[in-house]
Amino acid sequence: MIPTLASPVPIVQVSDVSKRFVLHKDKSVKERLVSLGRGKVHREDFWALRNIDLEIDAGSTIGLIGPNGSGKSTLLKAIGGIIQPTTGSVVRRGRMAALLELGAGFHSDLTGRENVYLNASILGLSRRQTDLYFDDIVEFSGIEEFIDTQVKFYSSGMYVRLAFAVAVHVDPDLLLVDEVLAVGDEAFQKKCLDKIASFQAEGRTIVLVTHTLNQITDLCSRALVLARGSVVFDGDPTDAVSVLRSGFKTATDAAEERIVADHVEVTDFQIARVESITVSGRDTGDQIVVEADKPLEIDVTVDAKTRLTDWGIGVHVDNPFGQVVVGTHSSVLPVTVPELEGRRTVRFTLSDAHLGSGEYRVTSAVFGTGGQELHRLTDGATFTVKSPVKTYGPVGASAELTF
Repeated sequence: MIPTLASPVPIVQVSDVSKRFVLHKDKSVKERLVSLGRGKVHREDFWALRNIDLEIDAGSTIGLIGPNGSGKSTLLKAIGGIIQPTTGSVVRRGRMAALLELGAGFHSDLTGRENVYLNASILGLSRRQTDLYFDDIVEFSGIEEFIDTQVKFYSSGMYVRLAFAVAVHVDPDLLLVDEVLAVGDEAFQKKCLDKIASFQAEGRTIVLVTHTLNQITDLCSRALVLARGSVVFDGDPTDAVSVLRSGFKTATDAAEERIVADHVEVTDFQIARVESITVSGRDTGDQIVVEADKPLEIDVTVDAKTRLTDWGIGVHVDNPFGQVVVGTHSSVLPVTVPELEGRRTVRFTLSDAHLGSGEYRVTSAVFGTGGQELHRLTDGATFTVKSPVKTYGPVGASAELTF
């Protein structure tokens, strides 16, 4: 009989985890004292997580996405052992390093050098091990000249630099990263992403919370979409991003329907607004189809309450992940912008765009004196490109293969 191989043990196992927070409605200590013994009149239960089941295999990179308040950071803290679940359990294997919030694990009155040793000890390193890694940590952080300064004088970017440098040098099996990387400058973010890529190549496990959706599609092997404390999708990162974006669209449509139902005037605006965006193409009933080799024509209708002599208008096309593919503005085009009063439709013609196959969204904004934005219509139109070329990505190209 041939023995069967046992399935690998997950590095993280979250079993039926729920987390409840108690929200107090009392606004002062006096009100709390007065309301003692009144039961739950001045309290409200808030369930940040509800019945979460999750297994994370070693070597995978998991992205947690969702709107604000969906439970992403709470789940990450539960995985990291920072908070204990109200019900359920979290089992974790191996050494963990976590970047959950700005300044976590640092003492403001200690210097950067002292905090390196403090933070490393919290993450499980001995002083001798920290001595070996110290120079590499400081070099990676790029704040050598401030290492003996108290961290309370650090900028938010310096905090992140030092915290991330420590976290990635303690040889973690599991790295938890919250949105803190958004604080660092572009050069340091690239260094961090390169380090994460090297961790992936080494087979380490990463759990990432971010609102930067292209990081989810570029870095993750799996993604979860959370809403109101529950997992609503678990699977391919590209599909997860689509689910999240379609959820926002559904919510927007529902809000607009409520406004109409309540007879609220939706056309109210102060100076000027973008009323609508239309893309020229073949209307199939479900979508507007644009041929890849044809100019992209975008009509934008604007409306102004008063006469504007100094104004401008811009437009940009995004892919489904929120990345700008192409855009332009009246200020950079060789045109004379006429006065605007009332309603006017302008046409942007983008030739030689060479967009790849896929779905795109169009955003437009109208600007006033000094380039001040007056109104923006986000994702005001969508269209699909059908390209005959045998390539993929946001740019189409003719491809040949020679052996």
